[in-house]
Amino acid sequence: MSRGDQLRRTHRAPVDRGPAGLAARAIAELADEDPLLYSLLADDLRAQSGTLAMVASSSLAPASVLAAAGAALSNVTAEGYPGARFHAGCGVLDEIERLAIERAKIAFDAKYANVQAHSGSSANLAVYFGLLKPGDTILGMDLDCGGHLTHGSPASITGKYFTSVSYGLDGTGRIDYQQVAELAEEHRPKVIVCGASAYPRTPDFKRFREIADSVGAYLIADISHVAGLVVAGEHPSPIDFAHITTTSTYKQLCGPRGGLILMGADADAPGPGGRGTLRKLLQRSVFPVGQGTPNPGSIAAKARALQYVTTPEFRWVAKMIVLDAKMIAAQLADLGYQVLTGGTDNHMVLVNVLASGLTGVVAEQALESCGILVNKNRIPGDVKSALIGSGIRLGMNSLALRGLAPADMGYCAELLDTVLSAVTLVSDTEYTLPESVHRHVSSAVEDLCRAYPVPGYPIPGLQEHSRAS
Repeated sequence: MSRGDQLRRTHRAPVDRGPAGLAARAIAELADEDPLLYSLLADDLRAQSGTLAMVASSSLAPASVLAAAGAALSNVTAEGYPGARFHAGCGVLDEIERLAIERAKIAFDAKYANVQAHSGSSANLAVYFGLLKPGDTILGMDLDCGGHLTHGSPASITGKYFTSVSYGLDGTGRIDYQQVAELAEEHRPKVIVCGASAYPRTPDFKRFREIADSVGAYLIADISHVAGLVVAGEHPSPIDFAHITTTSTYKQLCGPRGGLILMGADADAPGPGGRGTLRKLLQRSVFPVGQGTPNPGSIAAKARALQYVTTPEFRWVAKMIVLDAKMIAAQLADLGYQVLTGGTDNHMVLVNVLASGLTGVVAEQALESCGILVNKNRIPGDVKSALIGSGIRLGMNSLALRGLAPADMGYCAELLDTVLSAVTLVSDTEYTLPESVHRHVSSAVEDLCRAYPVPGYPIPGLQEHSRAS
């Protein structure tokens, strides 16, 4: 047999020469050639389908988003931007990236969008390195008050490479705008960051912009946690208040791991020192300053996700996210838990479990053992380390996407309470939980997951749920 015949025999073309045929063949080959990895991936899919994910930074990407992320497009190497690549063979990717950019601009009513950032953190770093010099000052929210690592935390490069100043909260747990203004006047930061990863209330973007303008700072809005609500009109948009807006795409946008950089009215404003417009500055800051080749599959998946979040279906989901969060916050408060700020304006609920005699890590582990996923979280004034925490953070993205409505939140709060009230704390990291409680809650979670399966993720043994029922 000739070498050509061997190759043709080994690489038989699938009957379906499109993406569907490639995907079907790829899955079959994975199962046949690497059964261990295939088995682990199948285990994870079953685990996702059989747990109630209340991790605030998680959501559920539609299967079509996953398909786009895994497309053969990822084989393309493409430094640069559409129409100005440094490699040949990028014609189709150019069209897809332009589509993703246009969809991002439509979704957020923006004048500029960069879809190449590998993550929300990468997007933030690109902005900083475009606007700042080493040692320049960033004013951002304190990590324990709900800020993010990339908002100037000493644990992040942003706190090591730049001078970091942090603002916090007032006595009600809300952003202390007076403190923000005073710190801005004292330290004259080049950048002020608003937005958070653990703050359940709505930032006043207009007030932040007024403070930034008063000291000649650029205002950066990081909306990674509320981007889907912004698109759906369930949360105010910072696009025309902030000079630059950043977001991750995997949290509330139901997209792939990745980030976006957006601009509205200030897209053509001058950059620092008159170095061109912000639009041009950010293009260069992503490539070639901060990144080389983009992830083509991720860009395609972003394009798909950005189309999805503009649909009536997602607007319904976004409304349920907010209503579910408000309801479960109220239910937990009624059960005696200390809900920070007394409630929520978005998808997120923060609970002080130390006040209930637990630690965050014990609450997280006890709930996970019963199929309920939350995450431990430090809270303002926390006396515990980040690996232990005095609080837990809940998010309703995934529950709303599965179809759970406000009427279901009382039952979810009851399950949380059944576990947490039965835990006996042995140490900050050790606990005991009665087996009877474990069996009862695990069974209840399994029933809920059967009634509300992940849309578009058909798993044997799980029945499709009809919202009409």
